[in-house]
Amino acid sequence: MIAPNYPPEKQKSAMPKRPNVIWVLADQLRAQALSCNGETNICTPNIDQLAMRGVNFTAAVSGYPLCCPYRGSMLTGLYPNHCTPGHDKGLPPEQKTIAHVLHDAGYHTAYFGKWHLDAEGAAAAIRPNREVFHIVKPEHRGGFDYWLGYENNNEPWDCYVHGTNSDCTRLPGFETDALTDKLIRYLEQPKDQPFFAVLSVFPPHNPYLAPEQFAEGLCAENIKLRSNVPNVPWVKQQAQRELAGYYAMVRNLDWNVGRLVQALDKLNLADDTYIVFFSDHGDMHGSHGWFRKTNPYGESCRVPFIISTGHGCMYSVAPGLLYGANNACLCDAPLNHVDVAPPPWACAAWPCRIGCRGTIIPAM
Repeated sequence: MIAPNYPPEKQKSAMPKRPNVIWVLADQLRAQALSCNGETNICTPNIDQLAMRGVNFTAAVSGYPLCCPYRGSMLTGLYPNHCTPGHDKGLPPEQKTIAHVLHDAGYHTAYFGKWHLDAEGAAAAIRPNREVFHIVKPEHRGGFDYWLGYENNNEPWDCYVHGTNSDCTRLPGFETDALTDKLIRYLEQPKDQPFFAVLSVFPPHNPYLAPEQFAEGLCAENIKLRSNVPNVPWVKQQAQRELAGYYAMVRNLDWNVGRLVQALDKLNLADDTYIVFFSDHGDMHGSHGWFRKTNPYGESCRVPFIISTGHGCMYSVAPGLLYGANNACLCDAPLNHVDVAPPPWACAAWPCRIGCRGTIIPAM
C-alpha cells in the first residue's frame, strides 16, 4: 500500500550545495539477484544498505536489454533508435550526453570502465579480441572530462584500459576491484567543484569467474532456481553451475559497493553525494528455458535501480512511494532506461527536478 505520510525522520531538507553524483553500472545484473529484492541464495548487505538509505525502484526495466542500446539511452535520455540502435551502432561523437550537460553546469565529470559505445569500434564487434587493443578516441568518449576505460574486454580479469594518453595498460586482478580502486583514488583528489563519476564494470556478465573467496559456500547443486526454470535436467544443471559463479561475482560487486561507501564516509563526502546503482539488463539463467539476455521476460528486462545518499533518504512525499521491511523506501512506479539522463530537448532547463510518475529526484 502507498504510504500516506513519509516518515519525519526521513524528510530532510535539500542539500545546501550541489550534490556529487556517482553512477555504479553493473553489466547483466538482474534485479532478482539482490537480497533487497528477494534473493535468498546470497546476501548483498552493502547494496541493501544503499536501498535503505534511499529509494529502491522495484519496477525498473531495461527497455532494450542489450549492452550498447541501453548505455546510449542511459547517457542521452533518448530511445535507442535515436542514438544506439544495436550492437553494431555506436554513439555518434556529436551526440550530447549528460556529461556535456553537467560539465556546462560546473561539474567535473569522470568515467571508469566499460564503454561499449564507440562509433568506430562497434562495427568491428564480430572480430575476436578486437576490444583489447581498440582505442576509443577522445571525441568518442561522451564528453567526459576524465576517462579511463575500454570499449569491451569481455573478460573480468586483468582488463586493458586506456585514458588521456591513449596507451593501453593492464589493470592487474579482478576488474571490479581494480576499477573501484581507481574511482576511490579519484575521490581522494581535492576538487573545487562538484563531480559526476561513472563506475561501469563488466561483472557479473559471463564468463562467471569471480575471486575465489567470494565463491565460498556456493555449491552448484545447492543453488535454488527460480520457479519458472523448466524441469529439464540439462537446463537446471547449466543454470545452477552458472549461477554459482554469477552469485560469486555479485558478492564481489556488493563488497566493492561497501568499499566505495566507506571511502565516501572517510572523505566526508557521503552526505553530499548521490549513488545511483543500476544495470543495463539482466540474465535469464534458465528461466523459461532461456539463458543470457535480449528476452522479454523479467529476468532479462528487470534491472536494479537504487538512488541513495548519505545516511538517510532525501526524498519528499511522492506518489508511488511505499514502505518495505525496516521502513525501507520503495517505489513501484515504472522506470525505463531513457529516464536516467535528461534528453537533449530538456537540457536547456537542466539542472532541474526530474522524476518518474511523481517520484522526486532533487535538482543538481
